[in-house]
Amino acid sequence: MAIKIIMPKLGESVVEGTVVNWLKKEGETVEEFESLLEVESAKVSTEIPSPASGILLKILVSAGTTVNAETVIGWIGEENEVIQETNDPSEPNLIVNKGDLLVEEKNVEQEVDYSAGRNVDLGFISPVVAKIAQEYKINLDQINGTGQGGRITKKDLTVFLESRKEKPQDPEKAAWETPGEGDLFRPTELQFPGKFVNPSEKKVQNQPGEIRKEENFSPSRASRVIPHTKRRKSIADHMVMSKHTSPHVTTVMEVDLIKVVSHRDEVKAMYVAQGAKLTFTAYFISAISQALTNFPIVNSSWSDEGIELKPDINIGMATSLGQAGLIVPVIRNADSLSLLGLARKINDLAERARNQKLKPDEVIGGSFTITNHGTSGSLFATPIINQPQCAILGVGAIQKRVTVINDAIAIRPMVYLSLTFDHRILDGASADGFLAKIVDILENWN
Repeated sequence: MAIKIIMPKLGESVVEGTVVNWLKKEGETVEEFESLLEVESAKVSTEIPSPASGILLKILVSAGTTVNAETVIGWIGEENEVIQETNDPSEPNLIVNKGDLLVEEKNVEQEVDYSAGRNVDLGFISPVVAKIAQEYKINLDQINGTGQGGRITKKDLTVFLESRKEKPQDPEKAAWETPGEGDLFRPTELQFPGKFVNPSEKKVQNQPGEIRKEENFSPSRASRVIPHTKRRKSIADHMVMSKHTSPHVTTVMEVDLIKVVSHRDEVKAMYVAQGAKLTFTAYFISAISQALTNFPIVNSSWSDEGIELKPDINIGMATSLGQAGLIVPVIRNADSLSLLGLARKINDLAERARNQKLKPDEVIGGSFTITNHGTSGSLFATPIINQPQCAILGVGAIQKRVTVINDAIAIRPMVYLSLTFDHRILDGASADGFLAKIVDILENWN
């Protein structure tokens, strides 16, 4: 009897997954628990094992397609076995990504159209929005959503339709609307001492002092396009959405890390003996956790109903994956961990992030994020908020600099901390108070 291949639920809060790549082709033999396909969810890739031994009879969901968890994505059985198709309405529907459109369907021959529900690129589409888009043939990719989390609302479509009505209906566009047509946009040639002439006026020979124009010029090399990966598109969409969602403000303070450096020098060998590499990140996350307990308003998110204070301090740690982009694993209940516990957790998450071994649940649910842009020498930056969080802390390069202490010149290990915050939630005084608390903790480390 043929066995269904089901899109697994890869985490408690994960409701969908994207097929990245099938590791077997239709007709090939597969062993039980052998890796069958690669699935991505919440920017984490996971290899899914085969539920049984047999022949991969049918692939129902191709690479690049996003489906709901528990959706049937393929069949395994014996060679030449006939698959018993089912029309059971309780069967999970497929969310099929076809170009710019996303539809729920049982039969891939259905008409492609926008449907209400979760869309991998656009987020949630309400039934009202889906109906208007279908009726007026609106490409929702052209709409900038103003709803919560960048969601497209009925009002967004109404504004778009009104703006479309205002466009000139005359098919003959004005010269300034059609680059390349009319004298206004024809290329010109500079003739000494600065007179512009129309290139259509053919010259017999170059005049003295004239800048010669190469005829039949063609570039020696064409531009190269690097296709976007799903992770890169996801990062881009998230960053653009964040800038459109929150009014960003950044405040910067400088920290003297002499006591942190001294403490690290004293204990790092002991930490290594206990299997933990002690980095400065552990100190910053510890200071953030303590400051968040004093300023709980920073550990929050904005909503139309009010400011949602998070019950747990879950710190996201931006981790570079090189050219593959970045990912933000989350240290849950960071305030409950000692410095040694933080060091171990940071080592573990960073290592598994770079080896793409994280679980989907480990990259969601953060309430605050830290990004260490100083690893490449950057002194300070203005990070973008990781929505729907309230703020993000940027850590610059640690450098020995000349500073004045008690009216005396001293050389100290200094670092700039930049806090970017949502001005809807925090004002300058509260944001500076939070950042000043982090500075105080680090400068008085014991």
